[in-house]
Amino acid sequence: MVTPADELRCELARAGVRSGDEVIVPSYDVCETAHVVLSVGAEPVFADIDPVTFCLSAASVETAVTDRTAAVVAVHTFGHPADLAALGDVSRRHRVPVLGHGLEAEPTAAIARRRAHAQYLTARLKGVRTPRAQRAAEHGYQKYVVRVPGNGRPDRDAFARALRARGVDCQAPLLTPVHRSAAFRRELRLAETERACDESLALPLAADMTRRELQRVVSACNALGGLLQPAG
Repeated sequence: MVTPADELRCELARAGVRSGDEVIVPSYDVCETAHVVLSVGAEPVFADIDPVTFCLSAASVETAVTDRTAAVVAVHTFGHPADLAALGDVSRRHRVPVLGHGLEAEPTAAIARRRAHAQYLTARLKGVRTPRAQRAAEHGYQKYVVRVPGNGRPDRDAFARALRARGVDCQAPLLTPVHRSAAFRRELRLAETERACDESLALPLAADMTRRELQRVVSACNALGGLLQPAG
Protein backbone atom coordinates (compact mmCIF):
# COMPACT_ATOMS: atom_id res chain seq x y z
CA MET A 1 0.00 0.00 0.00
CA VAL A 2 1.35 3.42 -1.00
CA THR A 3 1.36 5.82 1.94
CA PRO A 4 1.28 9.65 1.83
CA ALA A 5 4.94 9.60 2.87
CA ASP A 6 5.75 7.34 -0.10
CA GLU A 7 3.89 9.68 -2.44
CA LEU A 8 5.77 12.71 -1.14
CA ARG A 9 9.08 10.89 -1.46
CA CYS A 10 8.28 10.16 -5.12
CA GLU A 11 7.24 13.78 -5.74
CA LEU A 12 10.51 15.05 -4.28
CA ALA A 13 12.42 12.67 -6.54
CA ARG A 14 10.45 13.82 -9.60
CA ALA A 15 11.20 17.44 -8.64
CA GLY A 16 14.90 16.61 -8.76
CA VAL A 17 15.57 17.02 -5.04
CA ARG A 18 18.99 15.58 -4.22
CA SER A 19 21.29 15.12 -1.26
CA GLY A 20 22.43 18.48 0.09
CA ASP A 21 19.40 20.41 -1.20
CA GLU A 22 17.02 22.35 1.01
CA VAL A 23 13.25 21.83 1.03
CA ILE A 24 10.96 24.38 2.69
CA VAL A 25 8.24 22.81 4.84
CA PRO A 26 5.77 24.08 7.46
CA SER A 27 6.67 23.70 11.12
CA TYR A 28 2.97 23.63 12.03
CA ASP A 29 2.71 20.00 10.97
CA VAL A 30 3.40 16.45 12.05
CA CYS A 31 7.08 15.53 11.89
CA GLU A 32 6.55 13.10 9.01
CA THR A 33 6.97 15.70 6.24
CA ALA A 34 10.34 16.85 7.55
CA HIS A 35 11.48 13.26 8.04
CA VAL A 36 10.56 12.40 4.43
CA VAL A 37 12.76 15.31 3.32
CA LEU A 38 15.61 13.92 5.43
CA SER A 39 15.05 10.47 3.96
CA VAL A 40 15.98 11.71 0.48
CA GLY A 41 19.14 13.36 1.82
CA ALA A 42 17.81 16.93 1.78
CA GLU A 43 17.55 19.42 4.64
CA PRO A 44 14.12 20.62 5.85
CA VAL A 45 13.89 24.40 6.25
CA PHE A 46 10.94 25.52 8.35
CA ALA A 47 8.65 28.40 7.41
CA ASP A 48 5.75 30.07 9.20
CA ILE A 49 2.02 29.78 8.54
CA ASP A 50 -0.84 32.05 7.63
CA PRO A 51 -2.83 32.56 10.87
CA VAL A 52 -6.20 32.07 9.15
CA THR A 53 -5.57 28.92 7.10
CA PHE A 54 -2.81 27.27 9.21
CA CYS A 55 -1.04 26.62 5.87
CA LEU A 56 2.34 27.89 4.69
CA SER A 57 2.68 31.64 4.43
CA ALA A 58 4.00 32.70 1.04
CA ALA A 59 5.76 35.67 2.66
CA SER A 60 7.57 33.39 5.09
CA VAL A 61 8.54 31.01 2.29
CA GLU A 62 9.93 33.97 0.35
CA THR A 63 12.32 34.81 3.19
CA ALA A 64 13.36 31.17 3.60
CA VAL A 65 14.45 30.62 -0.02
CA THR A 66 18.21 30.27 -0.58
CA ASP A 67 20.35 29.20 -3.51
CA ARG A 68 20.12 25.64 -2.13
CA THR A 69 16.30 25.53 -2.12
CA ALA A 70 15.11 22.74 -4.39
CA ALA A 71 11.39 22.54 -3.50
CA VAL A 72 8.59 23.76 -1.25
CA VAL A 73 6.13 21.31 0.34
CA ALA A 74 2.79 23.06 0.87
CA VAL A 75 0.79 20.95 3.33
CA HIS A 76 -2.98 21.33 3.11
CA THR A 77 -3.77 21.69 6.81
CA PHE A 78 -6.97 20.37 8.45
CA GLY A 79 -8.54 20.10 4.99
CA HIS A 80 -7.87 23.72 4.01
CA PRO A 81 -5.96 23.93 0.72
CA ALA A 82 -2.67 25.79 0.88
CA ASP A 83 -2.55 29.04 -1.10
CA LEU A 84 -0.92 27.57 -4.19
CA ALA A 85 -1.54 30.76 -6.18
CA ALA A 86 0.55 32.92 -3.83
CA LEU A 87 3.14 30.17 -3.43
CA GLY A 88 3.19 29.83 -7.21
CA ASP A 89 4.32 33.46 -7.48
CA VAL A 90 7.26 32.62 -5.20
CA SER A 91 7.89 29.50 -7.23
CA ARG A 92 8.11 31.42 -10.49
CA ARG A 93 10.36 34.13 -9.08
CA HIS A 94 12.86 31.63 -7.70
CA ARG A 95 12.26 28.72 -10.11
CA VAL A 96 11.49 26.38 -7.25
CA PRO A 97 8.68 23.79 -7.55
CA VAL A 98 5.82 23.81 -5.03
CA LEU A 99 4.46 20.39 -4.09
CA GLY A 100 0.95 20.26 -2.58
CA HIS A 101 0.60 17.58 0.06
CA GLY A 102 -1.93 16.28 2.55
CA LEU A 103 -5.41 16.48 1.04
CA GLU A 104 -7.25 13.22 1.62
CA ALA A 105 -9.35 11.58 -1.08
CA GLU A 106 -12.80 11.34 0.48
CA PRO A 107 -16.38 10.83 -0.68
CA THR A 108 -17.94 14.10 -1.80
CA ALA A 109 -21.01 13.47 0.35
CA ALA A 110 -18.92 13.19 3.52
CA ILE A 111 -17.09 16.45 2.79
CA ALA A 112 -20.35 18.24 2.01
CA ARG A 113 -21.85 17.05 5.29
CA ARG A 114 -18.82 18.19 7.26
CA ARG A 115 -19.00 21.59 5.61
CA ALA A 116 -22.66 21.88 6.59
CA HIS A 117 -21.79 20.89 10.17
CA ALA A 118 -18.96 23.43 10.21
CA GLN A 119 -21.32 26.14 9.01
CA TYR A 120 -23.72 25.24 11.83
CA LEU A 121 -20.98 25.51 14.47
CA THR A 122 -19.51 28.70 13.06
CA ALA A 123 -22.89 30.43 13.10
CA ARG A 124 -23.51 29.57 16.77
CA LEU A 125 -20.22 29.43 18.65
CA LYS A 126 -19.38 32.48 20.74
CA GLY A 127 -16.16 33.63 22.35
CA VAL A 128 -13.84 31.43 20.28
CA ARG A 129 -12.36 32.33 16.91
CA THR A 130 -13.89 29.96 14.40
CA PRO A 131 -12.12 28.76 11.22
CA ARG A 132 -12.51 30.77 8.03
CA ALA A 133 -11.85 29.55 4.53
CA GLN A 134 -9.92 31.80 2.19
CA ARG A 135 -11.97 33.18 -0.65
CA ALA A 136 -12.48 30.49 -3.31
CA ALA A 137 -10.86 27.85 -1.11
CA GLU A 138 -12.80 24.64 -0.57
CA HIS A 139 -12.23 23.74 3.07
CA GLY A 140 -12.73 20.01 3.67
CA TYR A 141 -12.83 20.35 7.49
CA GLN A 142 -10.84 17.24 8.24
CA LYS A 143 -10.63 18.98 11.61
CA TYR A 144 -12.69 21.89 12.94
CA VAL A 145 -10.07 24.01 14.68
CA VAL A 146 -10.92 27.09 16.74
CA ARG A 147 -8.67 29.46 18.65
CA VAL A 148 -9.23 30.13 22.32
CA PRO A 149 -8.41 33.79 23.00
CA GLY A 150 -6.70 34.73 26.23
CA ASN A 151 -3.37 33.83 27.76
CA GLY A 152 -2.22 31.25 25.24
CA ARG A 153 -1.70 27.63 26.21
CA PRO A 154 -2.84 27.86 29.88
CA ASP A 155 -6.24 29.22 28.87
CA ARG A 156 -6.58 26.86 25.89
CA ASP A 157 -5.81 23.87 28.11
CA ALA A 158 -8.19 25.03 30.85
CA PHE A 159 -10.93 25.55 28.27
CA ALA A 160 -10.33 22.06 26.87
CA ARG A 161 -10.53 20.49 30.34
CA ALA A 162 -13.80 22.29 31.00
CA LEU A 163 -15.27 21.06 27.71
CA ARG A 164 -14.24 17.48 28.42
CA ALA A 165 -15.89 17.73 31.84
CA ARG A 166 -19.09 18.60 29.94
CA GLY A 167 -18.75 15.52 27.73
CA VAL A 168 -17.22 17.18 24.66
CA ASP A 169 -14.18 15.38 23.30
CA CYS A 170 -11.61 17.89 22.10
CA GLN A 171 -7.86 18.08 21.65
CA ALA A 172 -5.03 20.42 20.80
CA PRO A 173 -4.26 19.53 17.16
CA LEU A 174 -0.53 20.16 17.58
CA LEU A 175 1.37 20.67 20.82
CA THR A 176 4.92 21.25 19.58
CA PRO A 177 6.07 22.89 16.34
CA VAL A 178 8.36 20.62 14.37
CA HIS A 179 11.25 23.09 14.60
CA ARG A 180 11.10 22.84 18.40
CA SER A 181 10.64 19.06 18.53
CA ALA A 182 13.31 16.76 19.96
CA ALA A 183 14.24 15.59 16.46
CA PHE A 184 15.14 19.08 15.19
CA ARG A 185 15.47 21.73 17.93
CA ARG A 186 16.06 24.68 15.60
CA GLU A 187 16.75 28.10 17.08
CA LEU A 188 14.11 29.77 14.99
CA ARG A 189 11.25 32.14 15.77
CA LEU A 190 8.05 31.34 13.87
CA ALA A 191 5.53 33.53 15.66
CA GLU A 192 2.31 32.40 13.98
CA THR A 193 3.22 28.72 14.22
CA GLU A 194 3.98 29.00 17.92
CA ARG A 195 0.84 31.04 18.59
CA ALA A 196 -1.29 28.47 16.76
CA CYS A 197 0.16 25.65 18.88
CA ASP A 198 -0.73 27.58 22.03
CA GLU A 199 -4.24 28.75 21.12
CA SER A 200 -5.78 26.10 18.86
CA LEU A 201 -8.33 23.47 19.81
CA ALA A 202 -9.98 20.87 17.56
CA LEU A 203 -13.68 20.43 18.33
CA PRO A 204 -15.65 17.33 17.31
CA LEU A 205 -16.76 17.37 13.69
CA ALA A 206 -17.63 14.17 11.86
CA ALA A 207 -19.86 13.60 8.85
CA ASP A 208 -22.17 11.33 10.85
CA MET A 209 -22.74 13.72 13.76
CA THR A 210 -26.36 14.54 14.50
CA ARG A 211 -27.79 18.02 15.01
CA ARG A 212 -28.22 17.15 18.70
CA GLU A 213 -24.52 16.29 18.99
CA LEU A 214 -23.50 19.49 17.26
CA GLN A 215 -25.72 21.53 19.56
CA ARG A 216 -24.14 19.82 22.56
CA VAL A 217 -20.76 21.17 21.41
CA VAL A 218 -22.23 24.66 20.97
CA SER A 219 -23.96 24.62 24.35
CA ALA A 220 -20.84 23.42 26.18
CA CYS A 221 -18.61 26.05 24.58
CA ASN A 222 -21.05 28.90 24.98
CA ALA A 223 -21.79 27.99 28.59
CA LEU A 224 -18.15 28.85 29.30
CA GLY A 225 -18.55 32.17 27.58
CA GLY A 226 -15.94 31.02 25.11
CA LEU A 227 -13.28 32.35 27.44
CA LEU A 228 -12.43 31.31 30.95
CA GLN A 229 -10.85 33.62 33.48
CA PRO A 230 -7.36 34.17 32.07
CA ALA A 231 -4.77 31.99 33.74
CA GLY A 232 -2.47 33.73 36.18
